[in-house]
Amino acid sequence: MTLCRFCRKSLDPDLVPGENAPVRELCPHCGMDVHVCVNCEFYDPSYANSCREPQAERVSDPEARNACEYFRLRGGDDFQDDEAAKARAQLENLFKK
Repeated sequence: MTLCRFCRKSLDPDLVPGENAPVRELCPHCGMDVHVCVNCEFYDPSYANSCREPQAERVSDPEARNACEYFRLRGGDDFQDDEAAKARAQLENLFKK
């Protein structure tokens, strides 16, 4: 099951065929863009450029639509990992030298 990162409601599998969501697809529940970094399985704020895909270009706003060719829609089970990674990144930034 895949969930929208903004409203946390289920996305229809037909809306997002296969692994890749169309760049201009919108969540039917909240109207936010689906093809955004925070919806991607590679998104991790503790990594450089907030992405675990080393070849992906930097995206300045992870909540804005982008055309990253490495985008893969993240499953709903990853919410806890996402929150933990965000907390780790905030702690690292707090104690940077």
